Amino acid sequence: MTQSRLLLRPGMRVGLLGGSFDPAHEGHAHLTRVALREFGLDRVIWLVSPGNPLKTRGPAPLDLRMARAREVMQHPRVIISDFEARIGTAYTAETIEALRATYPGVRFVWLMGADNLQQFHRWQRWEDILWSVPLGILARPGWRQSGLHSRTARQYRHARLPGQASKLLPLQDAPAWCFVNMPMMQVSSTQLRAAGDWRSPG
Repeated sequence: MTQSRLLLRPGMRVGLLGGSFDPAHEGHAHLTRVALREFGLDRVIWLVSPGNPLKTRGPAPLDLRMARAREVMQHPRVIISDFEARIGTAYTAETIEALRATYPGVRFVWLMGADNLQQFHRWQRWEDILWSVPLGILARPGWRQSGLHSRTARQYRHARLPGQASKLLPLQDAPAWCFVNMPMMQVSSTQLRAAGDWRSPG
C-alpha cells in the first residue's frame, strides 16, 4: 500500500483498530467514534486482517469483510485498510513496525477493547507493541474489571495515563496507555455469526 492511499502526514494522531472484522458491526463503529473523540485523533485506520492467529477457525473472505466494513463505518476520518494482507504481516507487532517505517512522524495509537487488554500478554511480541506505540483502551461490556486487573495493566500500571487526560495519549512516549469508559453496546461478531446474520466459511 502506498503512502498516498492512506493520506497520512507527519504530526497526525492516528488510531489503529485491528481485527478480523468477521463481520464488522455497529459496536466497532461506536468504539471508533468514541476513540476519535476521547483520544483527540485525526484519523482511525481499521486494519482488516487476513486472519487472527489466536483463532483456530478462519474468517470469511477478506474482500467480503472489507466490503462489510465500508458499509458499517462511513466516516470522513476513518480509513478501511487491508494493509496487513498487502505487506504480508501476520502479527500486530510487525504491522506497527511497518506502519511506523512507512509513515515517519505520524503519532500512532493502538486501539482495543478492554476484553483484548485482558489477554494482551498472549499476543506475539506484546511488549514490543507496548514499547512502540501508546495503547488506547475502551471499556466494553463485561470486561472493564478484568481488563484493569490484567497482567498487562498490573505490570505497566506506572505507564497509565489518567482518563481525564486521554486527549494527550497520542503525544506520549511509549510505554503509555489510557483506559476510558464508553456507553455499552451489546453486540459482537460472534453473536452475529451464531445468529446466521453473516456469511462465513463452513
